[in-house]
Amino acid sequence: MLKKAKIFLEMIKIEHTLFALPFAFMGAILGSVVVSQHLPSWGQIGWILMAMVGARSAAMGLNRVIDKVFDGRNPRTIARAIPAGLISSKEAIIFIVISFTLLFWATANLSALSMKLLPIAVFFLVFYSYTKRFTWACHIILGLTIALAPLGGWVAVTNDISIAALVFYVSIAFWVAGFDIIYSCQDYEIDKKEGLHSIPAHFGIANALHIARWFHVITAIGLLTLFYLTDLSWLYLIGIIFANGLLFYEHKIVNPQNLSKLNIAFFNLNSVLSIAVFVFTFIDLVVLRK
Repeated sequence: MLKKAKIFLEMIKIEHTLFALPFAFMGAILGSVVVSQHLPSWGQIGWILMAMVGARSAAMGLNRVIDKVFDGRNPRTIARAIPAGLISSKEAIIFIVISFTLLFWATANLSALSMKLLPIAVFFLVFYSYTKRFTWACHIILGLTIALAPLGGWVAVTNDISIAALVFYVSIAFWVAGFDIIYSCQDYEIDKKEGLHSIPAHFGIANALHIARWFHVITAIGLLTLFYLTDLSWLYLIGIIFANGLLFYEHKIVNPQNLSKLNIAFFNLNSVLSIAVFVFTFIDLVVLRK
């Protein structure tokens, strides 16, 4: 059972939770302080964590089932659990059902607005896996899907959506879309061969990297705008400056002629970025203001 559990965790890339989870908690803390002038309860944090685990596990499980044929023909993904025969599609579907159950249970214990918006979230969790079949805007759809984590954290504790929440949502959506474009450059050849759609396959790798840069410019502007829309202080600004430095370095080490550091740019730098922005925000709102 431990071996099978490890395979499931590898299938859903549990380590990639570092991208969205810090921002989900940041959305909860920031929204609660801005709207209610107090921190979320430990109970709310626990339910948000469960909702995140359920949503992400369901989405990744669906992606693996929906894309199993393409994964089996891609040298980069042929060793994934389903094409490699380590997990059957039936087992994956049971895992998906359990994950969605966790999401529904957690959401039912959060705000009323969270429950009302849940069908929209579920639609995006299912829909985004199909978008690469018909549109190069699949990266944007993925960004809009993953950015539901910080927006969901905000809504979960405030039962409201404000301008600040939407700015935060758009900022994270374009951050995700930008680094997903960079990541997808490694599948340029296979996407062209299989007739799959992506920004690199449609516009070429060089242009795709330029688009990713502009997406991250939107992220930088959005996170800076959040400072003016909320009660954040100079400490948050230091965190944003650090995050923008990481984004600059991410684009510096990846270029059309050399994609060898693509995984460093995709995973390492973006994981550090999400954790760093959360930590600076947490210290700003929680530690310094006691």
